[in-house]
Amino acid sequence: MEKGTKTFSCRPIVSGKASGEAIVSEEPMCFYLCDPKTGEVIEKNHPLRGRSIAGKVLVLKSGKGSSVVQVDGFYQLWAKGNLPAAIIVKDTEPVLVSSAVVVSTVMVDRMEEDPFEVISDGDWVEVDAESGIVEVRPKEL
Repeated sequence: MEKGTKTFSCRPIVSGKASGEAIVSEEPMCFYLCDPKTGEVIEKNHPLRGRSIAGKVLVLKSGKGSSVVQVDGFYQLWAKGNLPAAIIVKDTEPVLVSSAVVVSTVMVDRMEEDPFEVISDGDWVEVDAESGIVEVRPKEL
């Protein structure tokens, strides 16, 4: 483990391992409102608007939208290769979970610390949803 890296326990939801740069939103997200070609958030007034979630570890409050819309959004991102590498969710809800399951997106929740207090945009995050571990290495300042 590199110096400065912190390790947290979590609850695995969708199994797997993934890592990437963190992108953080305390607002719920509808994946249908992401451009499948780029992974860019296109939802008007969303804090992540104009930023791509493709290949990132997305730290998210929760999902929003109906099951059909959410699953379609995940599927379209998956088809274009622009899903997040993993999702750390604070408030789990069935529509978000079932959508992630459909496309096998690594997902965890119930981190031992509030993810919004210990993960910042640009941190390097490794999610091990097989062992229930999240490792966070702060970005270089």
